[in-house]
Order: sequence, then C-alpha cells, then structure tokens
Amino acid sequence: MDIHLVAEGFAFPEGPIAMADGSVILTEIEAGVLTRVTPDGKKTTVAHTGGGPNGAAIGPDGAVWVTNNGASFEFQKVNGLNIPGPTPAAHTGGSIQRVDIATGKVETVYEACEGRRLVGPNDIVFDRQGGFWFSDHGCSTPEGRKFGGLYYARTDGSLIRRARDHLISPNGVGLSPDEKVVYLADTQMGRLWAFDVAAPGELAPPEGFAPGRVICNLPGYQLLDSLAVEAGGKVCVATIINGGITAFDPDGSTEHFPFPDLVTTNICFGGADMRDAWVTCSATGKLFKCRWPRPGLRLNFNA
Repeated sequence: MDIHLVAEGFAFPEGPIAMADGSVILTEIEAGVLTRVTPDGKKTTVAHTGGGPNGAAIGPDGAVWVTNNGASFEFQKVNGLNIPGPTPAAHTGGSIQRVDIATGKVETVYEACEGRRLVGPNDIVFDRQGGFWFSDHGCSTPEGRKFGGLYYARTDGSLIRRARDHLISPNGVGLSPDEKVVYLADTQMGRLWAFDVAAPGELAPPEGFAPGRVICNLPGYQLLDSLAVEAGGKVCVATIINGGITAFDPDGSTEHFPFPDLVTTNICFGGADMRDAWVTCSATGKLFKCRWPRPGLRLNFNA
C-alpha cells in the first residue's frame, strides 16, 4: 500500500474526520486542541477544548462532537517517540463536548451518567437517528484500573445511558452498515467486541456471561485503538505495537496493513468513492493518507 505524509508536528493526533471540503479535522490529545489540516498540509486551530480531546465526529447539527478524556495520560518521550503513560493524580474525569466549527465555541454537554462521573471518554459514532454511541476507556490508578463502559446519548442533553459496564479498556467504537451491531475495540485485551442493537440506543441482552460477542482476539501482544467501518462491513481498527490498521471481518478473519508508527491510533474514510483513508500515527505526531483497497462506510453526518 502506498502511503504519503500529509502533515506532521502534531501533539498526539487522534479522532480524524474527513470533511466535505477535502480537509481533515483531528484532535491533538496532548495539546488539548482541534486542528484542521488542508490537503496541502496547512494546519489551523479550530478550537481549544482543554483536557484530552480524543474521538471526534460530526453530529446532526453540523458541530464537532468530542469525547474528551480529561487529560487522563501523562505523556512520556521515549527514544524520540511520544508515548501516553499513567493517569495524572490530578485527573478528575472526562466529558462530552460540542464544538462550533465556525466560532470555535466549546460547550460541555455531559460529564456524568446516573450520578457517576465519566472517567475517560474515548471514541464516538452517530447513528441515523442522530444519537451517539461512545466509549469510556476508564483509566489507570496506583490502586488499579477504573473500568470503562459503552454509552449512548442524545445531543440535546436529555439522555445518557450506560449500555455496558465494567469493561477493561473500551476504545474504538463503530456501527455496522445496517446499524444492527455496535463494534467496540478493547485496547488491553486486543479484542474486538460486537453488541447487537435491539432498538436505537438500546442493546439486546447478552447471551450467557459474556457482555457481547467476541469477533476476534489478536494473538500475542497487540493493543487496539480507534476504528472505522468499511462499506462492506469489515472493521478497521488501529493497532498499537504491531503498528498499523487491522481489518476484522465479522467472521473473525483479519488482515493487517502496516504503518510506520508503533502507536497507530485511528483511521477515517472520505473522498468521492470513500477509498481515501487518513491514518493518525501518534507517537511520531503524523497524519498519513492512502488509497484503501475497499470503500469505507459513509457516516451519517458531515460538514
């Protein structure tokens, strides 16, 4: 696969969005900003979110919706790479933010669910109804890990629901083309989960003791990050350590596309035929573009 560098010098880029004008808006977790990147590599700041903006998506209102982890990582420079480390002692939790692209105004919409503070919101995807699924990655503490979960919420602030709780390290989240399945990548487990959707915003009860269906556990020590879904149903998950994108078929088979960064964190699709793919390589602070072998799934909303 031929890849080319679009831009570099980012402070741990994530959450890329392929915009209608050919630009990409992404998050910079360490810097606490949203950045727009034009096709020629020019960078401009869209908004200062503070905290740790991680996942991002365009909502039905044309705004950028951000899953902000609340600065849940201390970043460490290791052999020239920028590596996310432990959670700072000052971390109190994360939030869901709405960002007006035109003005840069940032609004916090959710900080808690059922009286419990969100820990480290991570990734986000909108369904056809205009609600959104998001993952909470949890965080590490000296006493152990705060577990994460899978959530559903509405943009008007009227509903936030914890759909699955006590998951180890939920990260990338996406919907199948027919929106009958929510996919969730667990970082530490190297596992892709599938949760069946019973109705918009509601999951079917799990079978047995497992919280969902296991699509695949990657062998060895590989970590999973954020994801995007192809039009044909494969789930493309950014893969850490074995740096690149792993495409999971719903039957559990996989193929791997290497990228030059062991902390490859996210992918998005765009272009007229949805075969343009942008990939964030975060330890080196770079954004790459390539032609994907298959079209990506067109998201429900764009701007």
